[in-house]
Amino acid sequence: MNIDSIRKVLILGAGTMGRQIGFVCAMHGYEVVMYDISGEILAQALRSMEKLGNSWFVPAGRITGDELAETMARITATTDPREAASGADIVSESVPEIPEIKAEIFARFHELCPEHTVFTTNTSLLLPSKFAHAAGRPERLAALHFHDVRTTNVVDVMPHPGTDPEVTRLVHDFALSIGQIPIMLHRENHGYVFNAMISNLIQTALTLASRRIASVEDIDRAWMGIMHTPIGPFGIMDQIGLKTVWTITDYWAQKNNDPQAKANAVFLKAYVDRDELGHKTKKGFYSYPNPDYARPDFISGRQTGDACSL
Repeated sequence: MNIDSIRKVLILGAGTMGRQIGFVCAMHGYEVVMYDISGEILAQALRSMEKLGNSWFVPAGRITGDELAETMARITATTDPREAASGADIVSESVPEIPEIKAEIFARFHELCPEHTVFTTNTSLLLPSKFAHAAGRPERLAALHFHDVRTTNVVDVMPHPGTDPEVTRLVHDFALSIGQIPIMLHRENHGYVFNAMISNLIQTALTLASRRIASVEDIDRAWMGIMHTPIGPFGIMDQIGLKTVWTITDYWAQKNNDPQAKANAVFLKAYVDRDELGHKTKKGFYSYPNPDYARPDFISGRQTGDACSL
C-alpha cells in the first residue's frame, strides 16, 4: 500500500480535534466519513466544520469559497459503524483519553475495516503501545498527532515498537499529502516533542498560580514580555481547553502521586466545574473573543487591576 492507494479517511470521534482533522483531510481532496455514536454530535460537527472554513481558512486565503463548498461535499457523517468502516483506507481516532475506550473502538473497527486499513491515534496523553495489541492490528497502528490546525500544520508521527516500518512511512507520506509537517519520533515518548516541552511550561505556570506566587495575568506577562510572544501559558491553556489540561494534569498527578501536581489539578478543576473551559466556552482564564492578553496595554499592566490580584 502506498499514498496513492489512500482515498477514504475515517474519523472516529467528532469532537473538536476530529472535526479539524476531518476538515483538513477533505480540504486536500480525500473522501472523509465522520463517525460518532450521537447523531446530534455529528450534525453539530458538520456545522462546526463549515464554520471552521468560513472563519479561518477562507479569510486566510487557504481556500476559496467554492473550494470550501467542494470540501464540505467530500464529508459525510454516520452513526453506523459498518457504513463508516466500508472502504476506509486510513483511520484517525480522537475518542476520550482512556486506554480501554480506544482499545474497544479500534477492536470494533478492526473487525469492520478492510484488511489494508491503517489505524492512527490522535492521543495527546497515551502511548500507542498501551492499546495497540487490543486494537487488533498492532503492526498497522501508529500515532498521528495533530495540534490546532487553525494556526499550525505541524504533526507528530510516532510508531510503537510493533508498528511495521512501511506503515510509519505511509503515515508520514499521508501527513505530507494533507499539508502537514511531520515530526518523526524514533521511539515512544509521552507528550511527543512539542507537548513534552510545553507541558513543563504549563505545569510550572500552574504551580506559580496554585501556590499564589503571582497572578495568572502576571505569569503570562512574564512569559510574553521576555519571550516576545503574543500569548502566555494561561492563554495557551485556554486554547488547548481547560478540561483537556485538567485531565492530563490529574492523570499524571495520580499516577506519580505528586502533591504539587495534585494541587495544580485542583486549581484547574474549579474552572472545569464552572464550565469555564477556555476559548471553546468563551471563558476560561480569560474571556473571549477579546481576551485581555490581546490588548496592546496588557504587558504593561496599565489600566487594569489584575497586576496585584493573587
